[in-house]
Amino acid sequence: MLLRLGSFSPPFTKPSPLFFFLTKTPSFFIHYTPISPPKPLHFHHSLNPTSCFAPRKLPFTRFHQFCTCSALSNKPFSQNPPLSNRNMKKARRESPQGVLLYKLGFCSKSKNLVEALRLYDEAKMNGVVLGVDHYNVLLYLCSLGLEGFAELGLERGFEIYKGMRVENVGPNEATFTSVARLAVMKEDPEMAFGLVKEMKSRGLLPKLRSYGPALFGFCGKKMADKAYEVYAHMVGLGVVAEEDEIRALLKVSVEVRNVDKVYEMLHKLRVTTRQVTEESAAVVEEWFGSMCAAEVGEENWDVAKIKEGVVTGGGGWHGQGWLGKGEWKVVRTEMDENGVCRCCREKLVSIDIDPRETANFSTSLTKLACEREVKAGFLQFQEWLQRHGPFDAVVDGANIGLSNQQSFNFSQVNNVVKQLRDISPSKKSPLVILHRSRVVGGPALNPRNKKLLEDWKKSGALYSTPPGSNDDWYWLYAAVSCRSLLVTNDEMRDHLFQLLGTSFFPRWKEKHQVRITVSREGLKLHMPPPYSIVIQESEQGSWHVPTVTGDDLEVPRQWLCATRSAMPLNSGKPGNKFKVTKPLSQLF
Repeated sequence: MLLRLGSFSPPFTKPSPLFFFLTKTPSFFIHYTPISPPKPLHFHHSLNPTSCFAPRKLPFTRFHQFCTCSALSNKPFSQNPPLSNRNMKKARRESPQGVLLYKLGFCSKSKNLVEALRLYDEAKMNGVVLGVDHYNVLLYLCSLGLEGFAELGLERGFEIYKGMRVENVGPNEATFTSVARLAVMKEDPEMAFGLVKEMKSRGLLPKLRSYGPALFGFCGKKMADKAYEVYAHMVGLGVVAEEDEIRALLKVSVEVRNVDKVYEMLHKLRVTTRQVTEESAAVVEEWFGSMCAAEVGEENWDVAKIKEGVVTGGGGWHGQGWLGKGEWKVVRTEMDENGVCRCCREKLVSIDIDPRETANFSTSLTKLACEREVKAGFLQFQEWLQRHGPFDAVVDGANIGLSNQQSFNFSQVNNVVKQLRDISPSKKSPLVILHRSRVVGGPALNPRNKKLLEDWKKSGALYSTPPGSNDDWYWLYAAVSCRSLLVTNDEMRDHLFQLLGTSFFPRWKEKHQVRITVSREGLKLHMPPPYSIVIQESEQGSWHVPTVTGDDLEVPRQWLCATRSAMPLNSGKPGNKFKVTKPLSQLF
């Protein structure tokens, strides 16, 4: 009697007679008729591999679901159905490679280099094939320079990287970054830079972190020219440096007395960072307190050229180089409510935003919102806004209603609405954005709150966002498209706002965000400052650098004020008078 292993059949309550035949018959007496081309038998993983019909401690009612024999028929031999995605993922997790990656992940979280290396050695001994993810975890741990294990990590790191190349495992960006860190650990930034160049030749796009080892390595060795070369390579590939990288370049420029690069990096810091950390402020203070800074500068400058530079740049800087000579006076100070320095009495300016940038930002915001929200719902809001807008102010209702409150407070929102309506030139109510759940249940059922909601709806000043939506997209879009004030205490730092980039959005927020404080004296609106909180270079050559210390609400922000000890009020030669014929925002 010829038998074959059939497809899985539904469970039955009574064993088939064939079962007793098969379980008592040696496996070499059981045959199947191969159909061209021959197909191998497949057995469930729960079966003993040494005997295809021996169950692994499974009861019969479970076992026969996987191995049911039937009499040979004329139908072709059928393979087992393919594994589902869920079972395939489970199989990968339970494979030797999956188990190893799981254990290495724990080592990475706990910074346990010794255990990770033990797992690696054990895997190589057992012939486990490693992939790029395994190698990346190992190289990352080796490159951390853990206290007491730096030498071990350095030695084994290069050994593991060499083995990876021998096994022809293709490296990715994370691989090159970890090896570049290892190169800097052995004080070889040239090798680290070479690895970044190799990434480009392999078609891999370096990230900012990829350049860090080479850049910081060269800066640490005071190899300024090589550091500038790394920076130029970054710029060429569109990688934007952040404060840490610019601070390192600024510091090495100060150390090698490259005055032009110091000037350039200060302006890079102005564009990239706006408010600097205490570490960066210390480097700036070091520069202005040096003899080199006292000696450099133009004594007779063209006033018209300086003014032209200010207008072209949008205000707050001219970019024409150091002005004046003599020692600098560097102090920590504050600005008054009008933006006047309490030290030198110079008034800071409000730097204009190009209307084209605002329009482009609005378009980008719409695209992102439609990708992450229900498109029909957001488009419906845009149409509603066109019919009822524009508004002078937009209120983030959820944030304001919960500010300094244990539960949502409609009266607090209404207080903000009244204050904004009173100061509005058009006396129009601001737009309040609330999620629909806020207007149909909870405190909204209170009769007094119901009346407030009805009043806002009648005046066209309330929009409730649909269920499942993120109301942040709605109030932000409304404020940008209406070019209005935005009332919220949200710092707008989470992943949603990070999608908007670091160039335009912080400038826009600074000029449009209104924050509130609630105290015993009542609710107070804090309007945007009449000046830009950014590094400013005056027409007289002085500098004002804002720090992150202070928030201008409860604690005044700390600024660095750098002026020449004997800074004249009107230095330089008159030159030709420069007449501004258009508003700053329309000149570029």
